[in-house]
Amino acid sequence: MPIEAVSVIEDLAVVLVVALVVALLFYRLGQPLLVGYVIAGVIIGPYTPPFGLLHYPDVIEAFAQIGIAFLLFAVGLEYPLARLREVGRRSVVIASAEALSTFAAGVGLGLAFGFSVFDTLFLALAISVTSTVILSQALEDLGLLERAETRLILGITVVEDVITVSALSVLQSTAVSGHLEFSEVALALGVVAVFIGGTLGLGSRVVPWMVDRLAGLRRPELLLLGVLGLALGLAGISSVLGISVASGAFFAGVLVADSKSHDEAKRLIAPFKQVFGAIFFVSMGALMNFELLPRYALEIAAFLGTAISAKFLATYLSARQQRVAVAEARLTAINLSASGGELSLVVAKGGADVGVTSSFVLPFVGALTIVTTFLSPYLVRWAWRAAAPGGSPPPNSTPAGP
Repeated sequence: MPIEAVSVIEDLAVVLVVALVVALLFYRLGQPLLVGYVIAGVIIGPYTPPFGLLHYPDVIEAFAQIGIAFLLFAVGLEYPLARLREVGRRSVVIASAEALSTFAAGVGLGLAFGFSVFDTLFLALAISVTSTVILSQALEDLGLLERAETRLILGITVVEDVITVSALSVLQSTAVSGHLEFSEVALALGVVAVFIGGTLGLGSRVVPWMVDRLAGLRRPELLLLGVLGLALGLAGISSVLGISVASGAFFAGVLVADSKSHDEAKRLIAPFKQVFGAIFFVSMGALMNFELLPRYALEIAAFLGTAISAKFLATYLSARQQRVAVAEARLTAINLSASGGELSLVVAKGGADVGVTSSFVLPFVGALTIVTTFLSPYLVRWAWRAAAPGGSPPPNSTPAGP
Protein backbone atom coordinates (compact mmCIF):
# COMPACT_ATOMS: atom_id res chain seq x y z
CA MET A 1 0.00 0.00 0.00
CA PRO A 2 1.46 3.39 -0.97
CA ILE A 3 2.40 5.60 1.94
CA GLU A 4 0.33 8.79 2.20
CA ALA A 5 2.37 11.78 3.32
CA VAL A 6 -0.57 13.29 5.21
CA SER A 7 -0.98 10.09 7.25
CA VAL A 8 2.72 10.12 8.14
CA ILE A 9 2.36 13.73 9.33
CA GLU A 10 -0.67 12.70 11.38
CA ASP A 11 1.33 9.86 12.95
CA LEU A 12 4.15 12.20 13.89
CA ALA A 13 1.67 14.67 15.35
CA VAL A 14 0.11 11.91 17.47
CA VAL A 15 3.54 10.75 18.68
CA LEU A 16 4.71 14.25 19.62
CA VAL A 17 1.46 15.45 21.21
CA VAL A 18 0.90 12.31 23.30
CA ALA A 19 4.58 12.27 24.28
CA LEU A 20 4.31 15.92 25.38
CA VAL A 21 1.16 15.34 27.46
CA VAL A 22 2.53 12.27 29.26
CA ALA A 23 5.98 13.83 29.70
CA LEU A 24 4.40 16.93 31.27
CA LEU A 25 2.52 14.70 33.69
CA PHE A 26 5.72 12.86 34.64
CA TYR A 27 7.57 16.15 34.97
CA ARG A 28 4.92 17.41 37.40
CA LEU A 29 5.22 14.16 39.36
CA GLY A 30 9.00 14.49 39.47
CA GLN A 31 9.54 11.23 37.57
CA PRO A 32 11.97 10.43 34.70
CA LEU A 33 10.73 11.63 31.31
CA LEU A 34 12.14 8.49 29.65
CA VAL A 35 9.49 6.38 31.38
CA GLY A 36 6.83 8.87 30.33
CA TYR A 37 7.86 8.54 26.68
CA VAL A 38 7.71 4.73 26.86
CA ILE A 39 4.24 4.85 28.43
CA ALA A 40 3.13 7.35 25.75
CA GLY A 41 4.15 4.76 23.17
CA VAL A 42 2.16 2.06 24.94
CA ILE A 43 -0.91 4.32 24.87
CA ILE A 44 -0.79 4.90 21.10
CA GLY A 45 0.58 1.48 20.12
CA PRO A 46 -1.26 -1.33 18.33
CA TYR A 47 -1.34 -3.55 21.44
CA THR A 48 -3.45 -1.15 23.52
CA PRO A 49 -7.24 -1.56 23.22
CA PRO A 50 -9.36 -0.62 21.48
CA PHE A 51 -6.99 0.10 18.58
CA GLY A 52 -3.66 1.69 17.69
CA LEU A 53 -3.51 5.38 16.82
CA LEU A 54 -0.79 5.09 14.16
CA HIS A 55 -1.31 4.55 10.45
CA TYR A 56 2.27 3.53 9.70
CA PRO A 57 4.11 2.06 12.71
CA ASP A 58 6.95 1.03 10.35
CA VAL A 59 7.59 4.68 9.45
CA ILE A 60 7.75 5.63 13.12
CA GLU A 61 10.16 2.74 13.66
CA ALA A 62 12.34 4.16 10.87
CA PHE A 63 12.37 7.50 12.68
CA ALA A 64 13.30 5.57 15.82
CA GLN A 65 16.42 4.27 14.06
CA ILE A 66 17.40 7.89 13.43
CA GLY A 67 16.68 8.50 17.11
CA ILE A 68 19.12 5.72 18.07
CA ALA A 69 21.79 7.36 15.92
CA PHE A 70 21.27 10.80 17.47
CA LEU A 71 21.08 9.44 21.02
CA LEU A 72 24.35 7.53 20.70
CA PHE A 73 25.99 10.39 18.80
CA ALA A 74 25.13 12.66 21.73
CA VAL A 75 26.55 10.10 24.18
CA GLY A 76 29.76 9.96 22.12
CA LEU A 77 30.02 13.74 22.26
CA GLU A 78 30.64 13.41 26.01
CA TYR A 79 33.68 11.16 25.47
CA PRO A 80 36.54 12.77 23.55
CA LEU A 81 39.53 10.50 22.97
CA ALA A 82 41.45 12.26 25.73
CA ARG A 83 38.71 11.43 28.23
CA LEU A 84 38.60 7.82 27.07
CA ARG A 85 42.35 7.60 27.65
CA GLU A 86 42.09 9.23 31.07
CA VAL A 87 39.30 7.14 32.59
CA GLY A 88 42.03 5.27 34.39
CA ARG A 89 42.98 1.69 34.97
CA ARG A 90 40.67 1.36 37.97
CA SER A 91 37.61 2.37 35.92
CA VAL A 92 38.49 -0.07 33.14
CA VAL A 93 39.03 -2.99 35.52
CA ILE A 94 35.91 -2.31 37.60
CA ALA A 95 33.65 -1.72 34.58
CA SER A 96 34.93 -4.83 32.79
CA ALA A 97 34.46 -7.01 35.88
CA GLU A 98 31.02 -5.59 36.61
CA ALA A 99 29.73 -5.82 33.02
CA LEU A 100 31.11 -9.34 32.49
CA SER A 101 29.80 -10.62 35.84
CA THR A 102 26.31 -9.21 35.27
CA PHE A 103 26.28 -10.53 31.70
CA ALA A 104 27.35 -14.00 32.89
CA ALA A 105 24.71 -13.99 35.64
CA GLY A 106 22.08 -12.99 33.07
CA VAL A 107 23.15 -15.75 30.69
CA GLY A 108 22.98 -18.36 33.44
CA LEU A 109 19.55 -17.15 34.54
CA GLY A 110 18.16 -17.00 30.99
CA LEU A 111 19.31 -20.54 30.20
CA ALA A 112 17.92 -21.77 33.53
CA PHE A 113 14.52 -20.37 32.53
CA GLY A 114 14.75 -22.13 29.18
CA PHE A 115 15.08 -19.04 26.99
CA SER A 116 16.67 -19.42 23.57
CA VAL A 117 20.37 -18.67 23.21
CA PHE A 118 19.89 -15.31 21.49
CA ASP A 119 17.01 -14.25 23.76
CA THR A 120 19.33 -14.99 26.67
CA LEU A 121 22.33 -13.15 25.21
CA PHE A 122 20.43 -9.98 24.38
CA LEU A 123 18.65 -9.97 27.76
CA ALA A 124 21.96 -10.49 29.56
CA LEU A 125 23.59 -7.64 27.66
CA ALA A 126 20.59 -5.37 28.33
CA ILE A 127 20.91 -5.79 32.12
CA SER A 128 24.69 -5.41 32.14
CA VAL A 129 24.69 -1.66 31.43
CA THR A 130 23.94 1.26 33.77
CA SER A 131 22.31 4.35 32.30
CA THR A 132 24.89 7.13 32.02
CA VAL A 133 22.13 9.66 31.31
CA ILE A 134 19.97 8.78 34.32
CA LEU A 135 22.89 8.38 36.70
CA SER A 136 24.59 11.63 35.71
CA GLN A 137 21.25 13.48 35.93
CA ALA A 138 20.67 12.16 39.46
CA LEU A 139 24.19 13.19 40.49
CA GLU A 140 23.72 16.63 38.93
CA ASP A 141 20.42 17.09 40.77
CA LEU A 142 22.29 16.46 44.03
CA GLY A 143 25.12 18.83 43.06
CA LEU A 144 27.66 15.99 43.11
CA LEU A 145 29.10 16.00 39.59
CA GLU A 146 32.34 17.60 40.75
CA ARG A 147 33.01 15.17 43.59
CA ALA A 148 36.14 13.02 43.43
CA GLU A 149 34.06 9.87 43.94
CA THR A 150 31.87 10.82 41.00
CA ARG A 151 34.88 10.80 38.67
CA LEU A 152 35.32 7.09 39.36
CA ILE A 153 31.60 6.35 39.01
CA LEU A 154 31.23 8.16 35.69
CA GLY A 155 34.55 6.78 34.47
CA ILE A 156 33.12 3.30 34.95
CA THR A 157 29.99 4.21 32.99
CA VAL A 158 32.18 5.51 30.13
CA VAL A 159 33.86 2.12 29.85
CA GLU A 160 30.49 0.36 30.23
CA ASP A 161 29.03 2.31 27.31
CA VAL A 162 31.96 1.38 25.06
CA ILE A 163 31.73 -2.28 26.12
CA THR A 164 27.96 -2.39 25.53
CA VAL A 165 28.07 -0.72 22.11
CA SER A 166 30.92 -2.99 21.00
CA ALA A 167 29.25 -6.13 22.40
CA LEU A 168 25.98 -5.23 20.66
CA SER A 169 27.85 -5.00 17.38
CA VAL A 170 29.37 -8.45 17.91
CA LEU A 171 26.01 -9.95 18.92
CA GLN A 172 24.22 -8.52 15.91
CA SER A 173 26.98 -9.64 13.56
CA THR A 174 26.92 -13.23 14.83
CA ALA A 175 23.12 -13.26 15.04
CA VAL A 176 22.82 -12.67 11.30
CA SER A 177 24.20 -16.18 10.69
CA GLY A 178 21.59 -17.58 13.10
CA HIS A 179 24.01 -19.57 15.25
CA LEU A 180 27.01 -19.09 17.50
CA GLU A 181 30.28 -20.63 16.41
CA PHE A 182 33.82 -19.69 17.39
CA SER A 183 34.68 -18.71 13.82
CA GLU A 184 31.59 -16.48 13.56
CA VAL A 185 32.32 -14.76 16.88
CA ALA A 186 36.00 -14.34 15.97
CA LEU A 187 35.08 -12.83 12.60
CA ALA A 188 32.55 -10.48 14.22
CA LEU A 189 35.11 -9.40 16.80
CA GLY A 190 37.63 -8.79 14.03
CA VAL A 191 35.19 -6.68 12.00
CA VAL A 192 34.24 -4.62 15.05
CA ALA A 193 37.89 -4.13 16.05
CA VAL A 194 38.87 -3.05 12.52
CA PHE A 195 35.88 -0.70 12.30
CA ILE A 196 36.58 0.93 15.68
CA GLY A 197 40.33 1.09 15.08
CA GLY A 198 39.94 2.47 11.56
CA THR A 199 37.27 4.96 12.57
CA LEU A 200 39.23 6.34 15.50
CA GLY A 201 42.64 6.05 13.87
CA LEU A 202 41.80 7.72 10.56
CA GLY A 203 38.86 9.80 11.75
CA SER A 204 40.78 11.44 14.56
CA ARG A 205 43.11 13.01 11.97
CA VAL A 206 40.35 14.30 9.70
CA VAL A 207 37.06 14.83 11.55
CA PRO A 208 38.14 17.33 14.27
CA TRP A 209 39.91 19.43 11.63
CA MET A 210 36.85 19.32 9.36
CA VAL A 211 34.48 20.26 12.19
CA ASP A 212 36.67 23.20 13.23
CA ARG A 213 36.90 24.42 9.63
CA LEU A 214 33.11 24.31 9.28
CA ALA A 215 32.67 26.11 12.60
CA GLY A 216 35.15 28.75 11.44
CA LEU A 217 32.82 29.70 8.57
CA ARG A 218 30.42 31.17 11.14
CA ARG A 219 27.43 29.57 9.45
CA PRO A 220 25.81 27.25 12.02
CA GLU A 221 23.72 25.47 9.39
CA LEU A 222 26.87 24.27 7.60
CA LEU A 223 28.33 22.88 10.83
CA LEU A 224 24.99 21.23 11.60
CA LEU A 225 24.86 19.60 8.16
CA GLY A 226 28.41 18.37 8.65
CA VAL A 227 27.90 16.73 12.05
CA LEU A 228 24.49 15.28 11.12
CA GLY A 229 25.97 13.85 7.93
CA LEU A 230 28.87 12.36 9.87
CA ALA A 231 26.60 10.79 12.51
CA LEU A 232 24.19 9.24 10.02
CA GLY A 233 26.97 8.41 7.56
CA LEU A 234 29.02 6.40 10.07
CA ALA A 235 25.81 4.82 11.39
CA GLY A 236 24.99 3.73 7.83
CA ILE A 237 28.49 2.39 7.18
CA SER A 238 28.45 0.37 10.41
CA SER A 239 25.04 -1.04 9.46
CA VAL A 240 26.32 -2.12 6.04
CA LEU A 241 29.21 -3.92 7.77
CA GLY A 242 26.72 -5.80 9.93
CA ILE A 243 27.58 -3.71 13.00
CA SER A 244 25.10 -1.85 15.17
CA VAL A 245 23.91 1.55 13.94
CA ALA A 246 24.53 2.68 17.50
CA SER A 247 28.25 1.90 17.19
CA GLY A 248 28.85 4.10 14.16
CA ALA A 249 26.91 7.00 15.64
CA PHE A 250 28.67 6.67 19.01
CA PHE A 251 32.17 6.80 17.54
CA ALA A 252 31.14 9.67 15.26
CA GLY A 253 30.32 11.57 18.44
CA VAL A 254 33.70 10.63 19.94
CA LEU A 255 35.46 12.09 16.89
CA VAL A 256 33.46 15.33 16.96
CA ALA A 257 34.12 15.61 20.71
CA ASP A 258 37.84 15.79 19.88
CA SER A 259 37.37 19.06 17.98
CA LYS A 260 37.69 22.54 19.48
CA SER A 261 34.13 23.26 18.36
CA HIS A 262 32.48 20.33 20.14
CA ASP A 263 30.48 22.60 22.45
CA GLU A 264 28.89 24.37 19.49
CA ALA A 265 28.23 21.02 17.78
CA LYS A 266 26.61 19.72 20.97
CA ARG A 267 24.39 22.79 21.16
CA LEU A 268 23.28 22.44 17.54
CA ILE A 269 22.59 18.70 17.78
CA ALA A 270 20.63 18.97 21.06
CA PRO A 271 17.16 19.62 19.53
CA PHE A 272 17.56 16.68 17.11
CA LYS A 273 18.65 14.39 19.93
CA GLN A 274 15.73 15.48 22.10
CA VAL A 275 13.03 15.16 19.41
CA PHE A 276 14.23 11.97 17.75
CA GLY A 277 15.23 10.52 21.11
CA ALA A 278 11.67 11.04 22.33
CA ILE A 279 10.36 9.42 19.14
CA PHE A 280 12.68 6.46 19.76
CA PHE A 281 11.38 5.86 23.29
CA VAL A 282 7.77 6.36 22.19
CA SER A 283 8.25 3.86 19.37
CA MET A 284 9.76 1.38 21.85
CA GLY A 285 6.62 1.68 23.95
CA ALA A 286 4.42 1.26 20.89
CA LEU A 287 6.23 -1.96 19.92
CA MET A 288 5.92 -3.46 23.41
CA ASN A 289 3.14 -5.99 23.85
CA PHE A 290 2.74 -5.77 27.61
CA GLU A 291 0.01 -8.41 27.46
CA LEU A 292 2.87 -10.92 27.26
CA LEU A 293 4.34 -9.81 30.59
CA PRO A 294 2.05 -11.51 33.16
CA ARG A 295 3.39 -14.91 32.15
CA TYR A 296 6.95 -13.62 32.69
CA ALA A 297 6.41 -11.91 36.07
CA LEU A 298 8.67 -14.38 37.92
CA GLU A 299 11.41 -14.11 35.28
CA ILE A 300 11.30 -10.30 35.30
CA ALA A 301 11.60 -10.23 39.10
CA ALA A 302 14.48 -12.73 38.95
CA PHE A 303 16.35 -10.72 36.30
CA LEU A 304 15.81 -7.51 38.26
CA GLY A 305 17.12 -9.00 41.49
CA THR A 306 20.02 -10.72 39.73
CA ALA A 307 21.05 -7.55 37.88
CA ILE A 308 21.06 -5.38 41.00
CA SER A 309 22.86 -7.92 43.20
CA ALA A 310 25.41 -8.96 40.55
CA LYS A 311 26.29 -5.37 39.69
CA PHE A 312 26.60 -4.41 43.35
CA LEU A 313 28.79 -7.38 44.31
CA ALA A 314 31.00 -7.26 41.21
CA THR A 315 31.51 -3.50 41.50
CA TYR A 316 32.25 -3.60 45.22
CA LEU A 317 34.64 -6.57 45.05
CA SER A 318 36.53 -5.31 42.00
CA ALA A 319 36.76 -1.81 43.53
CA ARG A 320 38.24 -3.25 46.70
CA GLN A 321 40.65 -5.32 44.59
CA GLN A 322 41.72 -2.01 43.02
CA ARG A 323 42.39 -0.64 46.52
CA VAL A 324 39.40 1.67 46.60
CA ALA A 325 38.49 2.49 50.21
CA VAL A 326 35.60 0.51 51.71
CA ALA A 327 33.22 3.50 51.95
CA GLU A 328 33.91 4.67 48.40
CA ALA A 329 33.67 1.12 47.02
CA ARG A 330 30.27 0.69 48.67
CA LEU A 331 29.12 4.11 47.41
CA THR A 332 30.24 3.29 43.88
CA ALA A 333 28.57 -0.13 43.95
CA ILE A 334 25.20 1.25 45.07
CA ASN A 335 25.30 4.05 42.48
CA LEU A 336 25.92 1.55 39.68
CA SER A 337 23.60 -1.23 40.87
CA ALA A 338 20.47 -0.13 38.98
CA SER A 339 20.89 -1.40 35.43
CA GLY A 340 18.80 -0.37 32.45
CA GLY A 341 18.06 2.86 30.65
CA GLU A 342 18.37 4.07 27.09
CA LEU A 343 21.12 1.63 26.06
CA SER A 344 19.15 -1.34 27.42
CA LEU A 345 16.30 -0.46 25.07
CA VAL A 346 18.77 0.00 22.21
CA VAL A 347 20.12 -3.51 22.91
CA ALA A 348 16.62 -5.03 22.97
CA LYS A 349 15.73 -3.22 19.75
CA GLY A 350 19.00 -4.47 18.22
CA GLY A 351 17.94 -8.07 18.75
CA ALA A 352 14.53 -7.39 17.21
CA ASP A 353 16.11 -5.61 14.24
CA VAL A 354 18.06 -8.71 13.17
CA GLY A 355 15.10 -10.97 13.89
CA VAL A 356 16.71 -13.32 16.42
CA THR A 357 14.83 -12.45 19.61
CA SER A 358 11.32 -13.47 20.62
CA SER A 359 8.41 -11.04 20.84
CA PHE A 360 8.57 -10.98 24.65
CA VAL A 361 12.14 -9.63 24.83
CA LEU A 362 11.39 -5.97 24.06
CA PRO A 363 8.52 -5.58 26.58
CA PHE A 364 10.57 -7.66 29.06
CA VAL A 365 13.47 -5.20 28.84
CA GLY A 366 10.99 -2.33 28.77
CA ALA A 367 9.49 -3.45 32.07
CA LEU A 368 12.96 -3.81 33.61
CA THR A 369 13.93 -0.37 32.31
CA ILE A 370 10.82 1.28 33.73
CA VAL A 371 11.44 -0.23 37.17
CA THR A 372 15.17 0.51 37.28
CA THR A 373 14.70 4.02 35.87
CA PHE A 374 12.41 4.73 38.83
CA LEU A 375 14.81 3.05 41.26
CA SER A 376 18.07 4.61 40.10
CA PRO A 377 17.60 8.21 41.38
CA TYR A 378 16.42 6.91 44.76
CA LEU A 379 19.37 4.51 45.05
CA VAL A 380 21.77 7.36 44.22
CA ARG A 381 20.20 9.68 46.80
CA TRP A 382 20.17 6.95 49.47
CA ALA A 383 23.80 5.96 48.78
CA TRP A 384 25.13 9.50 49.14
CA ARG A 385 23.00 10.30 52.17
CA ALA A 386 24.20 7.14 53.89
CA ALA A 387 27.81 7.99 53.03
CA ALA A 388 27.64 11.62 54.17
CA PRO A 389 28.07 12.85 57.73
CA GLY A 390 24.69 13.67 59.20
CA GLY A 391 22.84 11.64 56.58
CA SER A 392 22.63 14.32 53.87
CA PRO A 393 24.49 14.70 50.56
CA PRO A 394 27.79 16.54 50.96
CA PRO A 395 28.22 19.94 49.31
CA ASN A 396 30.23 20.39 46.14
CA SER A 397 33.96 20.17 46.58
CA THR A 398 37.00 20.56 44.42
CA PRO A 399 37.63 17.31 42.52
CA ALA A 400 40.70 15.39 43.50
CA GLY A 401 43.18 13.82 41.15
CA PRO A 402 42.65 10.41 39.54
